[in-house]
Parts: sequence; structure tokens; C-alpha cells
Amino acid sequence: MQDFPTILIVDDIPDNVSTLFHFLDTNDFEVLVARDGEAALELIEYERPDLILLDVMMPGIDGFETCQRLKADVKTQEIPIIFMTALSDTVDKVKGFELGAVDYITKPIHQEEVLARINTHITLRHLQQQLEVKNVELETKNLELEAKNAELEAKNAELDAFSYTVAHDLKNPLSHLIGMSDLLQNEFSESLSKQGCQCLQHIFKSSQKMIEIINALLLLASVSKQAVKLVPLDMGEIIYRVQQRLSSMLQQYEGEIIMPKEWPVALGYAAWLEEVWVNYLSNGLKYGGESPRLELGARLEGEVIRFWVRDNGQGLTQEAMNKLFTPFTRLHKTSEGHGLGLSIVERIVEKLGGKVGVESEVGVGSVFYFTLNQYISTKRIK
Repeated sequence: MQDFPTILIVDDIPDNVSTLFHFLDTNDFEVLVARDGEAALELIEYERPDLILLDVMMPGIDGFETCQRLKADVKTQEIPIIFMTALSDTVDKVKGFELGAVDYITKPIHQEEVLARINTHITLRHLQQQLEVKNVELETKNLELEAKNAELEAKNAELDAFSYTVAHDLKNPLSHLIGMSDLLQNEFSESLSKQGCQCLQHIFKSSQKMIEIINALLLLASVSKQAVKLVPLDMGEIIYRVQQRLSSMLQQYEGEIIMPKEWPVALGYAAWLEEVWVNYLSNGLKYGGESPRLELGARLEGEVIRFWVRDNGQGLTQEAMNKLFTPFTRLHKTSEGHGLGLSIVERIVEKLGGKVGVESEVGVGSVFYFTLNQYISTKRIK
């Protein structure tokens, strides 16, 4: 059954009430009647109308005082009030609006005008009520979401602490395995069978690989949680340390690294940038081609600096490039890598406010790059 809007008519003149009552009734409104302000206030205690048509001049408390009382009560203050008045004085109309009325109509009343104004304000009131309901629902959902986020943060913190502890606890026994297997290979290789030597080599390499994975996971976790201060970088010094770390790999692959004479100064965090270059250069040495030749460079692009490594490898397809920075993805099936290197690179560079990418063409080679914000000195020349 459809609910019809309820209109309360407050007027002490029977003819006015009768005319409005029948007109509104024929237009599908439920109509309530009160002959003065006191009666209206008493009636509203029991039944809430959707809108009030309120006469200004009445015996007892007039329309202005009735409106004032209704707007002072939280239970009734949102009910739209339209004043009915024969007064032509603008001051009285303004007073009605100041007291909280939404509109007014002048007597003698024009029925179609009354209907239009009533429909307008009832529609506005219904829209307001719907908005209030939506706001309550949204606030409830936000509170639920905040609670779930807090719970998730607590669980993530617990998981991070657990993972960090496990990773550190694993490093010690793995380090012992590496040391002991290396010692056994060096000291007792002559007394061991061929199979025994192969087993020791396998233990040694597997333990080293596990240490690499643990270090990568710890780095990934620290990048996610650690807040660092960005400072001007000496990129030449960073590259020097990277070359020292990769010296044995450079010899193994007979690689060549070509660098510019000078580097532009960017903002970043040196320890993390060292890992970025290690990942880019080690990949270039492994997959950059026979006798890999790696060319390093940088150029200014607006307010950012683009750093890059160009290799002389076979290049990559578009499908391969789309997968490059995905965690635990290995493009080279024969690789013993864990597939975290480039995803760590992306996480680091994005944390430092930059971007990563690759440009490649099959048969031509690849250019791996990352961007950082340029350092602009604030010192003034005297």
C-alpha cells in the first residue's frame, strides 16, 4: 500500500481550513488539522507530518512563536514549514525565514501554487532524508572499514615481526652450512668420493641461494616499512661499490662496464640505490650477451633524472617486458634466480619517488632505466 505525504494545516479560520483540506485530499495527501499553535504542538507529539502549512495570525501563540518552538525541538526541527499570511510586509516574511521556514504563500490562497510549493518542499525533504540515511550507512561502513584496517595492520605487524625473526634465525644456521661445506671441500676433497664432492658443492650453492633469497626478502620488507631521508647522491661512488661487489661476476662473464665521466646529482638513499644498480648490472652480465658490454648513463628530463643500463643482449619481446617487474617471475627458465630482483628495484625506486622501465627490441638489446628527482641546490651565490 502506497504511503501518502501527510500535511498539517494550522489555521483558525474554518473556511481556509475546509478549502485546503478538500483540495489536498483530492491530490492524494493525508491531511491533519489544528486550529491554533498550541493544538498543533500537542498533535505533533503523537503524529509527525511531512510538511506544515502554518498561519501567521492566530489567537494564543501566533505562527512565528509556533515555528520557533518547532525549530527548537530536535524531534520536529527538520519538518518543512510554509507560512500562510495575508501580510504584505517584507519584514514579516524575512522574520519567517529567519525562524526556519522554507517558504511562504499569501492569502487569498491559489491552490495550484500551494500544490507546487508543497510538492517541491516534500521532494526536497525526502531527498534530504535519503541523503541522511546514506550518510549514516556510509559512516557505519567507514567505521567497519577502519576496524578491519586496524585489525589487518595488527596482523600484518605480527606477520612482519614473525617473518623478520624467522629470516634472521635462518641466516645463522645457513651461514654455518656454507662455512662447513666450504671447509669440507677445501680440506677433505681428496678423501671424498666424486659423489660426495658433488653433494658438498650442492649444499654450498643451495645454502648461498637461500641466503640470497632471505636477504632479498628482508630488503623488500625494509623498503616497505622503513622511512628514509632523501639526500643528494654521489652516483659515481655508488657505482664504484657496486663494481666491487660484482668483481668476481665481471671476471666470470668477461664483462665490460662503460660509464660517463660525470653523473648528474639526484635525490635518493644510497644503500637502496646500490641494490638497484646491483640488480640491473648483474642481470646485464647474465643475460646481456656473449662478453657482455654494459653502457651506463644518465640524462636530465625536466625535473627528473633518467639513469639507464644498455646491454648488447638478444633483446626482449613485448610479452616478456610486461612480466619483467612482477615478483617471483623468471623469464629465463635456466636461471637459478628467485625472481625478486626487479620487483625489489621497482619497489625501491617508487618509494624514492621515481619510476622504472625497460626499452627493448629483439635482436638489438635492452635498456633498463629508473628515474629520480633532480637535486637542486638552494644555496645563493653572494
